Amino acid sequence: MLIAVLIAIASLLGIFNDWIYSHETANWALQGRGQDTGNLIALPILLISAYYLSKNSLKAYFIWLGTLIYYIYAYIIYSFSIHFNALFLVYVAVLGISAYTLIGGLMNKNFSQLTKQIPFKAKTKAAAIAIIAIAILFEALWLSDIIPALISGSAPKDLAPTGLWVNPVHIIDLSMVLPGMIITGILFLKKSRFGYLFTAPWLAFATLMGSSIVATFIMMFVQQSPDAAIQPLILVGIITLFSLSMLIVLLREIPSA
Repeated sequence: MLIAVLIAIASLLGIFNDWIYSHETANWALQGRGQDTGNLIALPILLISAYYLSKNSLKAYFIWLGTLIYYIYAYIIYSFSIHFNALFLVYVAVLGISAYTLIGGLMNKNFSQLTKQIPFKAKTKAAAIAIIAIAILFEALWLSDIIPALISGSAPKDLAPTGLWVNPVHIIDLSMVLPGMIITGILFLKKSRFGYLFTAPWLAFATLMGSSIVATFIMMFVQQSPDAAIQPLILVGIITLFSLSMLIVLLREIPSA
């Protein structure tokens, strides 16, 4: 509940008050508001999954983990890549509370018993393969921007509009998120408990993150450059729907409790 209240405050102020992003470039401020919109979309999912988790729902547990991972990801970016403003302590608080809530949610669980409830068959294997495919796609997308920049000795093209020194999304994705998704998918296919535990949360994370990116491109389409936004909007929209469909497929194979 505390996470939900803080996120609601930060997101609503970010969307409706220009002074929150007054020190950012127009492009980075728009991305911030797109993330704020995605954060509000994820709030009911966090609360509903927490409610059903209190009733020992295994499906809710996986969605709850994925939503917390999403908020940790988002608020790392806010905390390190938004100029110091009145919401700084809110950003840091959400990051810290989400991280420790996730740790607490992983403690004192009988993972051997829990993961035995996830059947290993074609449909669930497809979900594991899906997160590997999504991760490889984004690895290729980010590296297609980074490697030419390294060869030419210049900064990646997407940095100039943001006014940033480096892209925090590239850092978090390439160092932690995308390798984590690939490792999880491989371990699932090897029938590892770790793979069983995190496949559904990663799909939930991908769905929520995709939703926030879609919100950003919709804002860009309306406010800035429709021609530049339409192609990535369609691509990310397809990936988001694919992630959601794979999550649903996997959850249908998991018992409710």
